[in-house]
Amino acid sequence: MAAVFSACSGSSSLFQGRNFFPFATKGSSSLHLKRPLTAKCVASLGTEISVPPAVDTFWQWLKEEGVISNKTPVKPGVVPEGLGLVALKDISRNEVVLQVPKRLWINPDAVAASEIGKVCSGLKPWLSVALFLIRERSKDDSLWKHYFGILPKETDSTIYWSEEELSELKGTQLLNTTLSVKEYVKNEFRRLEEEIILPNGKLFPSPITIDDFFWAFGILRSRAFSRLRNENLVVIPLADLINHSARVTTEEHAYEIKGPAGLFSWDYLFSLRSPLSLKAGDQVYIQYDLNKSNAELALDYGFIEPNGERNAYTLTLQIFESDPFFGDKLDIAESNGFGETAYFDIFYNRPLPPGLLPYLRLVALGGTDAFLLESIFRNSIWGHLELPVSRDNEELICRVLRKTCKTALAGYHTTIEEDQKLKEAKLDSRLAIAVGIREGEKQLLQQIDEIFEEKELELPQLEYYQERRLKDLGLCGESGDILGDLGKFF
Repeated sequence: MAAVFSACSGSSSLFQGRNFFPFATKGSSSLHLKRPLTAKCVASLGTEISVPPAVDTFWQWLKEEGVISNKTPVKPGVVPEGLGLVALKDISRNEVVLQVPKRLWINPDAVAASEIGKVCSGLKPWLSVALFLIRERSKDDSLWKHYFGILPKETDSTIYWSEEELSELKGTQLLNTTLSVKEYVKNEFRRLEEEIILPNGKLFPSPITIDDFFWAFGILRSRAFSRLRNENLVVIPLADLINHSARVTTEEHAYEIKGPAGLFSWDYLFSLRSPLSLKAGDQVYIQYDLNKSNAELALDYGFIEPNGERNAYTLTLQIFESDPFFGDKLDIAESNGFGETAYFDIFYNRPLPPGLLPYLRLVALGGTDAFLLESIFRNSIWGHLELPVSRDNEELICRVLRKTCKTALAGYHTTIEEDQKLKEAKLDSRLAIAVGIREGEKQLLQQIDEIFEEKELELPQLEYYQERRLKDLGLCGESGDILGDLGKFF
């Protein structure tokens, strides 16, 4: 049985086979932002601390471009996150706090209109925008020169962690995801260097290093907007000064509108409204993404939420080619929106994701239950898999899932109790992320184990396919007894 069923949840194999696209997002999130500066001095709101000179220069540039005026209701300020936008007056919910004209957006259209547009035309959008960012940052006459002056060299995203810092993620799925992403970025850079950068030395006179490329990748990963009307990838200066807050429970705050973009011009504008009512001196917040897990927040932005419901663990299930029923099972899986490999994100204190149990039962199906794979059941089998098929089938998925959880738990170098003890002290920001991630994953593994332990205890009381079928035919009583002479055959 083990040869045809596997739940690959260990960190070593978690993301194998998953198509990785670095800017694909879950849900309908529009914003991917991150604090633009790391300020060593942290102020409580309302306390006046001068912003760095580069921010003043950036703000003056926005004034000259007609983006802000004396009526702009916000200003940059030093806040607990580093740098953010602070309300200059009381702001009502859904009131517009900033608008940025399209001519200042950094997107594939900006690349296409630039000197490197022709050589970048065949690239993935994010690769062309990454090259554009690197090239513009090196130019003294770039339109965005003062914007680049406030961008960080790196964030607390795990892609920038040292080997020692990453060692604190031992056993976690986030560690393997981070290493896979870093390898992906390195491979993309090598290909770009060979095919685009080196053959076009006149367009790229300044040397471009792997560190430059990681900088651009991090900027896009943390700041790029998606799903803004026809925009799939766009960086908008000024908008990324706004920080994230878990208190904001809606993502409906960003809009693309047509409006005045200067004294005598009209353009498409990025318009952002405050999702919260604010008092003068309050920081403006938005919600980056309601659907991201803490691991995704750590990878993209370099922070996590203390909210345990953000913790998630991904179970990876696979139908193996060695399975004697591989073709039938794959056909059934694909007919119901799955594939040879399926990924299920399990969140803390939430029900198991839809499709997990049917897929598990399908992968484990065999022996006397294999008749359900016949073509006569093809249109109805998924409905049968929504409920327990047989005791052997249900027992197998419980046993394998529980073993998987125990194996994964053994891969961490600390216990939940040790992590909780560490959190009582004031930790470095990156260590705090690592402790929070590994504690959350272990809690999820315990939760999954408990769910399937409870299912094991329920096995004798469950109703299986044969009993349900006999009841439908009127051949089985409500207590489960087989009626008449049929009982001797069961």
